[in-house]
Amino acid sequence: MTQAILQLSEIEKAFPGVKALDKASLNVYPGRVMALMGENGAGKSTLMKVLTGIYTLDAGSIHYLSEPAAFKGPRDSQQAGISIIHQELNLIPELTIAENIFLGREFTNAFGGIQWQKMYAEADKLLARLNVKHSSKTLLGDLSLGEQQMVEIAKALSFKSKVIIMDEPTDALTDTETESLFNVIHELRAQGCGIVYISHRLKEIFQICDDITVLRDGKFIGQCLVSDTDEDGLIEMMVGRKLDEQYPRIDVRHGDTCLEVVGLTGSGVHDVSFTLKRGEILGVSGLMGAGRTELMKVIYGALPSERGVINLDNKTINPISPQDGLANGIAYISEDRKGEGLVLGLSVKDNMSLCALDKLTKGGRIQHDQEAIAVEDFIKLFNIKTPTREQIIGNLSGGNQQKVAIAKGLMTKPKVLILDEPTRGVDVGAKKEIYQLINKFKADGMSIILVSSEMPEVLGMSDRIMVMHEGRISGVFDAKDADQETLLACAVGKKINEEAA
Repeated sequence: MTQAILQLSEIEKAFPGVKALDKASLNVYPGRVMALMGENGAGKSTLMKVLTGIYTLDAGSIHYLSEPAAFKGPRDSQQAGISIIHQELNLIPELTIAENIFLGREFTNAFGGIQWQKMYAEADKLLARLNVKHSSKTLLGDLSLGEQQMVEIAKALSFKSKVIIMDEPTDALTDTETESLFNVIHELRAQGCGIVYISHRLKEIFQICDDITVLRDGKFIGQCLVSDTDEDGLIEMMVGRKLDEQYPRIDVRHGDTCLEVVGLTGSGVHDVSFTLKRGEILGVSGLMGAGRTELMKVIYGALPSERGVINLDNKTINPISPQDGLANGIAYISEDRKGEGLVLGLSVKDNMSLCALDKLTKGGRIQHDQEAIAVEDFIKLFNIKTPTREQIIGNLSGGNQQKVAIAKGLMTKPKVLILDEPTRGVDVGAKKEIYQLINKFKADGMSIILVSSEMPEVLGMSDRIMVMHEGRISGVFDAKDADQETLLACAVGKKINEEAA
């Protein structure tokens, strides 16, 4: 194999109460895609932050272009030719696409004035390369989450970097957008660019990567060629054990109807009707923009309904705010955990108990002992990796943040739990733990709606599956009778089955 363009050797980094990196290593080669794999909390993000100068390493070495390197911060590493596309977007919705791409690096004339036409033209070229149909003069806030992710990728490409790190780049992308990204990766690889690809989607690793580096608990486990391993071998390297069954669905006797929705119409939702029984998991499938999240938010009260009826336990409810939804017994776990689900500056404890404070209050005072006990119970139950319940949640890995977001919804003791993309950006080990928890609450008789873009997840965990297309239901199936082809046909608007929901 050719000489590495970038080498991180035996990197160590400790924080109070935790050793995040313990002799972690990574090699990046020109013209090759290196997958960086590991469970949430394995140290992948910390390693990238050490590389780009956000954190200072405690021990170890970094060599870039065969020279020792120590970057003072992201700007320094970017100027040296190392770009990182973050999982969480670093963009400003109130600015145009072009302004976001060239923020702080605007083209200026001799008098310091911005050369707008040149900036728009260069931004448009980058968008065309990624097959994004918008003009670069469009406000970023008018774009979908997936389109915003493509802008983040365009911004990284604008630096003409020698090394590009992609952290969960396809998390919010449609299949078409993912295909465009893969075309760009092939192009960059041909130009001799070294790429670090971080993803929990194993299928993508075998599709786009050449090599794999695995970290576990901050330690370097191994480096291998993609062609020398398979999914089972990779999972075993990541979690240190075999995972018997990816989707551990359990059969539970369903109770009475808990939730009934009749003719619901609202923001992006048209005449939707369905039922949900106690102890049932209803999977909701469909392409991005099909109206799945909008439907959940109308039911929960986060978006207004125009007409239709929502019955919960045979009682008609009309939630006009999320507080209303919670008060009625509906908990919604958002797909955007950082934007809508968590307060990153607060502790694990404060985030988890935030929506359940009324249940922890007596005589106008919060029962802090009860709160601490409840939070500790969930930390144990969910196997949340945190030094203490007082740890700032922004310091936890993505998978552990997601577990806290789900626990936050469950602390309100809901009748209906809506999980919108509950395993997005979560590793295979944490996914299995989340599935087992979902099964536990299902066995306890909770009614669960599982919204997911991953068809194997919907097929593997649901009892029934409802497919949406353009804000309407295009099919409802018993999970045992459904397959990916059928769901996809319905998702693109082909009516196959109208089973009574």
